[in-house]
Amino acid sequence: MTLPAETLNLLLMFGGRSCEHAVSVTSAKSLIAAIADVPYQVQFVGITEQGQWRWALEDSIDSIVKEGVVNPLAGAGVLPDLNSPGRFLNADTGQHFLFQADVIFPLLHGPYGEDGTLQGLFEMFDVPYVGCGVAASACGMDKLVSKRLFEKAGIPQADYIEVRRQNWLDEPSRVTADIEQFLSFPVFVKPANMGSSVGISRVSEPGQLKAAIDLALEFDSKVLVENGFENMLEVECAVLGNEQPEASVVGEIRPGAAFYDYASKYVEDTSTVVIPAPMSDAASQKVQALAIKAFKALDGSGLARADFFVDVSTDKVWLNEINTLPGFTPISMYPKLWAASGLPYTGLVAKLVALAKARFEMKKSLKCSYEVPVKGASH
Repeated sequence: MTLPAETLNLLLMFGGRSCEHAVSVTSAKSLIAAIADVPYQVQFVGITEQGQWRWALEDSIDSIVKEGVVNPLAGAGVLPDLNSPGRFLNADTGQHFLFQADVIFPLLHGPYGEDGTLQGLFEMFDVPYVGCGVAASACGMDKLVSKRLFEKAGIPQADYIEVRRQNWLDEPSRVTADIEQFLSFPVFVKPANMGSSVGISRVSEPGQLKAAIDLALEFDSKVLVENGFENMLEVECAVLGNEQPEASVVGEIRPGAAFYDYASKYVEDTSTVVIPAPMSDAASQKVQALAIKAFKALDGSGLARADFFVDVSTDKVWLNEINTLPGFTPISMYPKLWAASGLPYTGLVAKLVALAKARFEMKKSLKCSYEVPVKGASH
């Protein structure tokens, strides 16, 4: 492909210190395959499971990926040069790479990728990046924090209880008693900060709580226990935009297991998707409106995917959670929903890049200091 004279330099980052490392690698490969004909000059930085940054010297993701993960022995070590926006240093030689990023597209899922930590680094790096900012990313990742924000916004959700590690270690019987008193089985037990259904259990009776909470605490020090919904549609809606976000058509997820767990999503490929979801126009519009409302409650920007439960007999809708950096794998709902809404994959990527640049320019236009008037000075 012949690149135009003013080609945008896009840096794709993937991998990361998360249980979702392999999902991130798959997302990155899918994105590259889909935008092969888009006029971007693309380079790649993979983050290993140990947190090392590796530059793909051969201009290919495959040059630093081995057996589905970023290889710590491949490519070159890389560091962002915070004194030169968009420029990166070779960790071995101390020299700059020739490539200077105009926009960064992070495709990292879970902790140390979509929880605001990497976004904070990008802010210091002074380079536009795709997706939500620091606060929205951090709040969106923490299911307990986001639930409180959604409560304040008046968005209907399932009843829930927060479990802290120390409380569980000190008084497990009291915790289980509270769950039995205030919630109804089945319940779902989730790590507060994790995605892709990692560490989640469906609990149908009190005797299963201990194993489920112990499992969730392997991934986080805070656990969310919430009411499950039986005989409901599980639907998802994609959001795109900055100050004036738009919602996609609504799609239904039909899990291939008792619930939409990690294996159903990425391993067994037994779940199915129905777009548009088989429900009334009124329910679909309610889901779309609530998806945008949740996005704004987080102060989101760029993209997010909101997940809901819908009672088709009453058109009642409950928000499950929001994902501020949804997957871009071949089976991911976010690009599928926008394709069904009339925005194909390449157009979606172009829109996300444009939104990243627009958000960056808006922030650059804001004042960063204030001159305090001197007492007694003349006006």
